[in-house]
Amino acid sequence: MVYDELRRLARRRLRNERPDHTLQSAALVNEAYLRLARQNTPQWQNRAHFFGVAAQLMRHILVDHARNRLAAKRGAGAPRLTLEPELAPAAHDSGIDLVALDDALGRLAALDAQQARLIELRFFGGLSIDETAVVLGISPATVKREWVTARAWLRRELKRETKKEPAK
Repeated sequence: MVYDELRRLARRRLRNERPDHTLQSAALVNEAYLRLARQNTPQWQNRAHFFGVAAQLMRHILVDHARNRLAAKRGAGAPRLTLEPELAPAAHDSGIDLVALDDALGRLAALDAQQARLIELRFFGGLSIDETAVVLGISPATVKREWVTARAWLRRELKRETKKEPAK
């Protein structure tokens, strides 16, 4: 019943990847489904909660894929993405490094777990403001405020990381 919606989310996420990405939307959905199925008696509160968990799993799959690619290329650049879930970048080099984003989200989670979860739901899950509000149990206005704050923090962190990288 949810396969088509998961495929739509996967296509949206993969649209932001580099043009020659080897992971297809069906493979991303299948891997996410396998991970969902391995969970012991999941307690989905509602549809938005299910898609929130699926978004988290897709994030982990894409980050693992990017890390494996980096390891295979011995440090080559990771896929570039934008922090705007509604907008696919014109070119993959206009966005941010997926591995750096995952690392920054880990640091954000230590400071504010709700903001990190919000970014994960909006960016990786493609959930709307209203859907994110339902999953997190907060108002849409709070989601909007936290979204602006979390994106600003992430941009600053990612910019800081870029400056730390040694010149090639």
